[in-house]
Amino acid sequence: MISHLKGTLSQKSPITIVVDVGGVGYQVFTSLTTFYALPEIGEAVFLKIHTHVREDAFKLFGFITDEEQMIFQKLISISKVGPKLALSILSGMPPVDLMTAIMENNVAKISTIPGVGKKTAERLTLELKDKLGDITVEFSPGNAKPASLGGVLDDAVSALVNLGYKKPQAEKALKSIWEQNGKDHSLEDLIKASLNVLS
Repeated sequence: MISHLKGTLSQKSPITIVVDVGGVGYQVFTSLTTFYALPEIGEAVFLKIHTHVREDAFKLFGFITDEEQMIFQKLISISKVGPKLALSILSGMPPVDLMTAIMENNVAKISTIPGVGKKTAERLTLELKDKLGDITVEFSPGNAKPASLGGVLDDAVSALVNLGYKKPQAEKALKSIWEQNGKDHSLEDLIKASLNVLS
């Protein structure tokens, strides 16, 4: 089992990244929270890893902080919450906000995350409330550097669609932001702004 990766960030997108470790490229799935905190391509990166093994798949899920990894592992311990949905939950709401919503039984707020219905939100608050007491989140994405504008709109649309939004919704939100000086924003900024519009 792989518990962490330390290497060079060779590819980066809002959905997956590739970490080069001694000439071997490891594909890692990340949340938007971790994506925002990643360094530039070509720079050193260290990720905590959750290894998910099934008969037909071997996938790595990476996290900048121990706390985000712990929340992810607690999420996938819930019935009907797999790794993909757990990442969507962490992408749809910062860890500290998610923990607050769970501790306050704020089902309505959790239900605003794409892919999370009322029943799933109720199950999360019921089953996770007592499991999160030992986690303290002090997560900051840091100072993200501007991303290249090549294909940035396509990447942003892809990220939003993977979070559960319809493509026309995503494109409409991005178009609105782009027309308001969006070309001066990084990919991370565009996604964050779009989530504010769509929420």
